[in-house]
Amino acid sequence: MTRLFALLLAFFALALPARAADDISAASRSVVRVVTVAMVEGEVVGFGHGSGIAISPTRIVTNAHVVESAVQYPNNVALGVVPSEGQKSYAGKLIAIDTARDLALVEIAGARLPAAAIYSGPIEAGDDVVALGYPGNVDLATARSAADYITPRTPVRSEGNMSNMQAIDGVATLVHTAKISRGNSGGPLVDKCGRIVGINTFITRADDGDSPFAFAIATRELARFLADAGQQYGSVGTPCLSLAEADARDRAARDADARAAAEANAAKDAAAKLDRDLRERRAAEAALASRENRIALAGVLFVIGALAAGAALLFHSQQNRRNARIAGGAGAVLMIAAAILFVTRPDLLAETADSPDPAKPAGEVPAMAEGSFLCTIRPDRSRITVSSTEDVPVAIGEGGCVNGRTQYAQGSDGRWQRILVPNDEATVTIASIDPAAKDYRVERYLLDAETMAKARTIRAGATLKSCTADTGTVAAFAAQQDAIRAVLPPAPNERLIYQCQKRVAPPTR
Repeated sequence: MTRLFALLLAFFALALPARAADDISAASRSVVRVVTVAMVEGEVVGFGHGSGIAISPTRIVTNAHVVESAVQYPNNVALGVVPSEGQKSYAGKLIAIDTARDLALVEIAGARLPAAAIYSGPIEAGDDVVALGYPGNVDLATARSAADYITPRTPVRSEGNMSNMQAIDGVATLVHTAKISRGNSGGPLVDKCGRIVGINTFITRADDGDSPFAFAIATRELARFLADAGQQYGSVGTPCLSLAEADARDRAARDADARAAAEANAAKDAAAKLDRDLRERRAAEAALASRENRIALAGVLFVIGALAAGAALLFHSQQNRRNARIAGGAGAVLMIAAAILFVTRPDLLAETADSPDPAKPAGEVPAMAEGSFLCTIRPDRSRITVSSTEDVPVAIGEGGCVNGRTQYAQGSDGRWQRILVPNDEATVTIASIDPAAKDYRVERYLLDAETMAKARTIRAGATLKSCTADTGTVAAFAAQQDAIRAVLPPAPNERLIYQCQKRVAPPTR
């Protein structure tokens, strides 16, 4: 039955091809269209729209000038939010507005959006940036009716470069070359990892052939605005690396670790050899001294025995047979003892006990290490885009039971893994541990709604909510996880690698 279930899952996974992971596409899931509709006596008399970005699952940041009509005429202007995915639009509620910074915070109910992260690190001139939003000139070319403005649609992306930082009326802004137009207002400017680096607000006029430039509110202004509004948000300060660059750094770090381990082992082997040579030399010196002492003692006993034999001959010539027997017997015993001491003298090369080889395994490697571990992030081996990097405690029990409640299963790559497919977030997470528990790895896939639906369909086949010792159940669970992995993109959007150390229990009193 388990084998049949695994085959069915594998077939289902092959029938659902995976899309490539893309950080900008992942950030696009958080982009929304912000719509204002003015009504008088039940008739639409005005319509406006801009862009926004989800800063939490239910709150969106946009420009103040996008929603200013809703502020001026709260009884006549309806505020709406149209996500980039799904089938519905939602009513919006204005939470906070700052006209000086041209920022506003809007809340929606009935939906949860993927929240984008703010980049808190430095951005330099020439850095690649991407503008996301709903430019009006694209709408004019593609929209066929008013309904198109309230229908979820993927935002338009435009690439450019960071030029410099400018202060306009005391507000820090980024000047960039990503092409935007009316309708992009309130939409995000992101880096190549999809983190927010600014909120687009206006463009320069391109009169007489002048090149247009765009302006975005800097994240430091955005952070102050959100703090004033009491709004929490995700923030990441690590530089943006491509997955190829992160893989190269990971290989370099692993090579450096291997070299350090080899040097440590070489130093340990050299110290062991020095200790062994010293013990062998001392043993040889002790063996030589013992040999010489024994030979000397044997010589002394032989001489005394010979003298006793001579005395026996003298007593025999004097017809003193009793003394002759005593002297002869004593001489014979002494000479035999001397011979025994000489024959049993130690060899010059003394045997020394060989030390056990620490690199040689004493037995078979267990399926998975057990115990309590504390895992610390390795930034040099990780690609961090949206997540915090706090230490992770991991307690591994028998049969792959982690933290006493979560069952892990061995994957095709030999690592023990658990794939998490939540119902209310568009992110699939693969947490895995190597059999020796030396490293803990978290890979996150920021997925579109279609791929998330596929993963949830496979997960619904057999949900394992607690640890189990039943091998058949674990095997079916492992097959299900491999099937989920098969529908994921070839590479994750984020990879966190932690180095684990076994915790030592405090001494009991």
